[in-house]
Amino acid sequence: MTTSNCELLNAKDPGPNAKLSLGFSPCPNDTFIFHALVHGRVPCDGISFSERLEDVETLNRMALGGLLDVSKVSYHLLGRILKDYLLLRSGGALGRGCGPLLVAREPLDPAKLKGKKIALPGQFTTAALLLRLFDPSLSDLVYLPFEKIMGAVADGSVDAGVIIHESRFTFASLGLRQVLDLGQWWECETGHPIPLGGIAARRSLGRNTLLALEQGLTRSVRYAFDHPGEARPYIRAHSQEMSDQVCDAHIGLYVNDYSLGLGSEGEAAVRLLLERATAAEIIPPSSEPLFIS
Repeated sequence: MTTSNCELLNAKDPGPNAKLSLGFSPCPNDTFIFHALVHGRVPCDGISFSERLEDVETLNRMALGGLLDVSKVSYHLLGRILKDYLLLRSGGALGRGCGPLLVAREPLDPAKLKGKKIALPGQFTTAALLLRLFDPSLSDLVYLPFEKIMGAVADGSVDAGVIIHESRFTFASLGLRQVLDLGQWWECETGHPIPLGGIAARRSLGRNTLLALEQGLTRSVRYAFDHPGEARPYIRAHSQEMSDQVCDAHIGLYVNDYSLGLGSEGEAAVRLLLERATAAEIIPPSSEPLFIS
C-alpha cells in the first residue's frame, strides 16, 4: 500500500451531517447533474453542501488554491492538484463528439496555425491542453473567459479561438467557421472518448466520505435522468440567456452514461490524457492514486 493510500484510509472523516463546499458551473449539464444532490433529493450519507457556482476556469483556480472540498475541474487542472485531490468516478463530462472546437472568421489550415493569435477559455482548461497537445509549437495564445471568445474572433481581435459549452451550438450565427474539432482529433488519435471535466474531492475527507460522495453523485445523475423536468427551474435560473433548445442540447451533449460512472473505458481515457500531458511536460508527474481504491 502506498503512503497516499495509507493516508486516505487514516484520514479523519467529517462524519454524519457534515457540510462540504461544492463547486460546479452554472452550465446546464452541471446544474442538471447536481440538482438532486444539493436539494436533498437523493441520500448522501448525511452530507450537505454549500454550493458555489462559477465558470470552469474560476473553479480550476479555486481548486488549485485548495479552496473547495469538492469541485468540478478541468482534467488539465486535475493533473496539477493530485497531491491534495483525487477524482470521483461519477458526475463528470466525458464522451464522444463533444470536444472543444477551434473556430475562425475565414478558412484556416489546422496544420499551419503557428504564428496565429489564438484565444483559449482559460489556462487550465482541457481545451487549452488539447490545443497544446495537437500543436506544441503554438505560442501566441491568449486566455479569455469562454463567453468572450466568439466575439474576439468575430471582431478580429484574435485569428481563431477554441470554444466550449453552448458556443458549439451558436458560433455559426456569428459567421464563424469550424477549423478543427479537437475532440474528434483526440478520438482519431487515441481511439478513446475525450475527458473534459471531472469531480475532484479532497483526499483528506477520508475514504468513507469520498465513497459516499461518489455514490451520491451517481444517484443524483440517475435521478436527473429519471426526472428530467424537475431540475428545469434550477437549470433555467442559472442559464437565462440560453433558449430551452440550447439548454437541452447542452445537457444531451455532455451528460451521458459516463456521468453515472466512468467505467474501465472512461478511466483509461483519463489516464491516457494525463499521461500525454505529463510526457509533454504540461503537467507535473504524479505517483498519487487517481481514484478511491
